[in-house]
Amino acid sequence: MNPEVKRHKWLAWLWALVVCALLGHNAYLWVVQRIVPDTDILALLPVQERDRVLQESFTHMVDAAQQRVIVLVGAAEWNDAKRAADAYNAVLATQPGVLEAVKLSDETQGDWLAPFQKHSVALLTAQQEAQLRSASPQFWTDAALAKLYSAFSGPKLGAFRDDPFGLFSGWVQERAQETPVRPRDDKLFVADGERQYVLMPLTMRAPAFSMTAQQTVVPLLERAKQAALKAAPQAKVITAGVVLHASAASSQAEGEMSTIGLGSLAGIVLLTWFTFRSLRPIALVLLSIGIGFLGSLSVCWLLFGRIHLLTLVFGASLIGVAQDYGIYFLCNRLSADPAEGSVRLLKRLLPGLCLTLLAAVIGYMGLGFTPFPGLRHMAVFSAVGLVFAWLTVVCWFPLLVSGGTLTTGALAHRYGATLAHWPQARLNARTLVIAALFVAVAGFGWSRLGVNDDIRSLQNPPKHLIDDQIKLSKLLDAPTPVQYFLVRGASAEIVLQREEELKRRLDPLIAAKRIGGYQAMSNWVPSVRTQLERRALIDSKLLAPGGPLDAVAKAIEEDSAWSAATRAHLMAPRAPLTPAEFLKTPPSEPWRHLWLGDIDGVHASIVALRGMSMAALPELRRAGEGMEGVQWVDKVAEISSVLGRYRQYMGWVVLGAYAVVFALLYPRYRGNAWRVLAPSAVASIATLAVLGLTGQALQLFHVLALMLLLGVVVDYGIFMQEHPGRRNTTPWLAVGLSAANTLLAFGLLGLSRTPALQAFGLTMLIGTTLAWLLVPYFANTKENEHA
Repeated sequence: MNPEVKRHKWLAWLWALVVCALLGHNAYLWVVQRIVPDTDILALLPVQERDRVLQESFTHMVDAAQQRVIVLVGAAEWNDAKRAADAYNAVLATQPGVLEAVKLSDETQGDWLAPFQKHSVALLTAQQEAQLRSASPQFWTDAALAKLYSAFSGPKLGAFRDDPFGLFSGWVQERAQETPVRPRDDKLFVADGERQYVLMPLTMRAPAFSMTAQQTVVPLLERAKQAALKAAPQAKVITAGVVLHASAASSQAEGEMSTIGLGSLAGIVLLTWFTFRSLRPIALVLLSIGIGFLGSLSVCWLLFGRIHLLTLVFGASLIGVAQDYGIYFLCNRLSADPAEGSVRLLKRLLPGLCLTLLAAVIGYMGLGFTPFPGLRHMAVFSAVGLVFAWLTVVCWFPLLVSGGTLTTGALAHRYGATLAHWPQARLNARTLVIAALFVAVAGFGWSRLGVNDDIRSLQNPPKHLIDDQIKLSKLLDAPTPVQYFLVRGASAEIVLQREEELKRRLDPLIAAKRIGGYQAMSNWVPSVRTQLERRALIDSKLLAPGGPLDAVAKAIEEDSAWSAATRAHLMAPRAPLTPAEFLKTPPSEPWRHLWLGDIDGVHASIVALRGMSMAALPELRRAGEGMEGVQWVDKVAEISSVLGRYRQYMGWVVLGAYAVVFALLYPRYRGNAWRVLAPSAVASIATLAVLGLTGQALQLFHVLALMLLLGVVVDYGIFMQEHPGRRNTTPWLAVGLSAANTLLAFGLLGLSRTPALQAFGLTMLIGTTLAWLLVPYFANTKENEHA
């Protein structure tokens, strides 16, 4: 046996062992461990690793909303709304343990007030505090008597001596104003001008991004909705929750993964069949792609411990690139002398194959130079897949395909004949005119090219979910989880004091109706300093001898003992209310996400904003300026800024990659190395011009696609440069098959409803098409330079 063949067989057996290990690992992952792809879109976003407190604050805000499902069942008549809500709840009750509902009763409301009543003296509104400092004693005497005798003086909480001046009642009313929701008939009630709604806050037991939870919760909610509409046909059901968006994104990604994957696969099978008229090449190409996928999944799981659904969608397009190596070998086997051994043929092709792999991996790994975990996963998945597909071709193909076993069809002959008629770049007047026209058109296109780094432009949830979310936010006056103030301090007391100072700066914005209000821990737990100041203020202004309390006692014919007992009751020594004490109580449940506690020795909290408009953002940013420990957080602007920064950064990386690939090619092709890169460079310039001419705004994913375009299209230049001249049409056939399959893969990606993938796919579609057409134009016509 030929020693070369013998050595190659050992290599093939070694690779077979690796593939067996891959099969075993994949079987373990899918059958034993039963892994499911991650669907959390936030997992794709960059993490603020340098600022743990900031990252924790965002996690708190998101986690608070993530497990909740908010349902509003409304009708013009309250009784209809209640009937529909009861029908809705009856369906939910059929699957206990999936969703937990909030129960409301008179006892619940009593429990809500109990933790605060013993601290009532220290709980004042800002207006009450100002009135205590400015209003006359007679004002407070009249207020107390009005509260005692008037039926319209507002709610009364507890006995008269517990709150003789109505201060605690006023504080409770202000807290109630933080939400328009009110209890009614043991239900939560909210209304607008058209309907009265029953509010049903539900908490999911399973994680919202669990596919199992999505498959359980979403159908259950739909059945409940249908039951509600059957009970009251005129009712309206509004549902909002992260699980609904996650479920819609999962369904969309699964559908696109199937479309792109199966479409690419079908394209490869058909093209390979029309070219070789044999099942063996099809089986071999599919074999290399399949092993590439198995290797990608195993390595990604071992590295990251998870696999995102969008990574699989993007990985489906890998099919269009991974087949290049097999196609290149098969095309050369077809045109080579049948007497030449396949192992020797491989040895001759190996330099070109190595260069194509290196260039493609450089292109994919460019995606890894970003802070986006999702892109890094995609980069590793794709690069590893290419390496495994390449190794399969190198190790197995020479032993599985011998000389004279392949034939070609008429389609391949006709396509190959087109090469002889393709125009070529020459240093003449026609070329200069074409170049001048290209520069003019490309310059015009570039001048019209705008940029858009807004993260919101990358989201495309279903319209009915957006409409429901907007309606619900307006009804509940809920704060946004992505824009807020982060307050830090060396202790909880300092954090509360800084919150109070910040709120004083925000109050004018509320008065000017720039924001609806704010939610803060200090609304419920004033700082110790403020609690002590308020106790002293009430003692001096209301309870001092001869003050309003004595005047009230005299008016209601009580003696001085009553006054002394009331004062002692109100001013009984008590430890100040603290965040730790408040967080243990049931009323704190809706506000717990506002308090971050101690993180690495830093105490922190969140001040969330209600009724905020985009126009108020500059004023809000200025409100926190100059305040120690206060930071305005705008997650939307922050991520958009990162996208913009990396769009520019990756632009320079693309240019650097061209320089690296040129340095890689130069030792082999010398003065013709530019011919390998010219198609991808000109195609990239033209693609940007087309984007400008068609009104597309440039974003990071367009630039990332240009990086990948280099990695993919440089293969075509290498194929042509390895076989200069136009008599041998084999490289042109390999380029055609590779380009057609790449277009199928990334062209289908351009049909994605995920804007980022769509931008990526369209750029690859335009760029690959142009590069395919340009490769023969720049190819060297002098034969035998590298063959």
